[in-house]
Amino acid sequence: MEADGISVTSLCVGEPDFPPPQAVLDAAVQAIQNKDTKYTAVTGTYDLRRSISQDLEKRKGVYYDPLDEIIVGNGAKQCVYQGILATAGEGDYVIVPSPYWPSYPEMVTLAKAKSIILPTKEENGYLIDADELRECIEANVKENGGVNKIKCMIFCNPSNPTGGVHSKAQLEDIAAVLEDYPDIAVLADEIYERLVYEDDDGDDGDGHVSFASISPNMFSRTMTVNGFSKAYAMTGMRLGYMAAPKPLAKAVTTIQGQLTSCASSISQAAGVAALNDVDESEMEANVKIMREKRDYVIGELRTMEGVRLAVPPTGAFYVLPDVSSYYDGDDTQLCLDLLEKKRLALVPGTSFGAPGTVRISYATSLEELAVAMSKLREFLDETRIKE
Repeated sequence: MEADGISVTSLCVGEPDFPPPQAVLDAAVQAIQNKDTKYTAVTGTYDLRRSISQDLEKRKGVYYDPLDEIIVGNGAKQCVYQGILATAGEGDYVIVPSPYWPSYPEMVTLAKAKSIILPTKEENGYLIDADELRECIEANVKENGGVNKIKCMIFCNPSNPTGGVHSKAQLEDIAAVLEDYPDIAVLADEIYERLVYEDDDGDDGDGHVSFASISPNMFSRTMTVNGFSKAYAMTGMRLGYMAAPKPLAKAVTTIQGQLTSCASSISQAAGVAALNDVDESEMEANVKIMREKRDYVIGELRTMEGVRLAVPPTGAFYVLPDVSSYYDGDDTQLCLDLLEKKRLALVPGTSFGAPGTVRISYATSLEELAVAMSKLREFLDETRIKE
C-alpha cells in the first residue's frame, strides 16, 4: 500500500523509534575516518569482546573469558541460528515455548531438527510453567523409547512477542527441571533485557536475571545471546553476540568462520562506545519513555470491548492482546481487514503460535500510538455492530 502512496499506520516493526546514542554515532564516524575497515578476528575485536565481558560481569553477575567465550556476530539473529546449529541436527529435538518469535522453529527446521512446541498460558502471562516443561520433556523421552533426544531449549526472556519477563524464582524452577536432563542446552535469547519496567509501586521485582547466573550447572550449558539493536537502537548496524562456555563457544566459532567470518568493523567500534561511553541515565530515560508508551497502549486496550489482556507485559516493547471474540478467532483475517479498512497494520498472533491474538509493537511515537488505538477501536466497534 505504501508503495502505491497509501498512508499506513504500522505497529509491526520490532525496533526502537529513537536514534542510537550520539557516542555510538561518533564512534562509527571516527572508525571510518581512522580507516578501521579491515577484517577483524572471526569472533570480533578484542576491545569489543572485553567490553562485553565486563558488561556481563558487572550487570548480570556472569563472567565469560573475552579470549574464547564470546563470539560477536552479524546481529543476535545469526548468533541464535548458530547456537541451534551447534547443538541440534537430524533426529534431534529443540523445545520452543509458544508464543514464539517466528524464526525459532524455522531455524530448527533448517538445522534438520524438530521443534517441540511448549504451550504457555495467557493467564500466567505466557511464562513457562516448570511442571509443564517437565511433562513436555518426559513425553518426548517416552515417545523415543526412553531416550532423551532433546538437545536444546530456546528461552526468550523478555519475550518477543508477549513482553513477559520471568522472575528469578521462576528461572530457578525451570533450572530445577533441567538439572534432571543434563543433555539439554539452553539458548537464552536476552536481546530485550535492557527493557524491563517497574510496576505502579516503582518496583521492577528482580529486574532481568540472566539464566546463566542461576547456577554453575546452568552456566555450563547456557548460550547467552544479546546485542545492540533493541537497547541502543543499532538495528541496521547488525551487531550481536553470544557468550557461552568454551566447548559451545568453540563450536559456534567454527560455524561462523565458515558462514560470514567477522561482523562489520565499523559496527564493532560503535559497539565498544555503546558499552563504555553511553551514560546509564540515557539508557534509563529511554526505558522510562518506553514504559509510558506501554502504559498508554495497555490503558487503551483495557477499554476496548472484547479485547483481553490477562497479564500486562513487563518487558520488551510488545503487547499480545487476545481478540478471539472477533472473527471467530481468525486473527489473520482480522488483521487483513483492519489493514484494508483502517490502514492499520498489526501482526496476527498465529504467526507467533498464538492464534486469536495480535501483536502490537509500541516502539513508535505516542502520537502514532494514539492514531493506531483510535483506528483499532473504531474497527472493533464497527465489527461488533455488524456481528
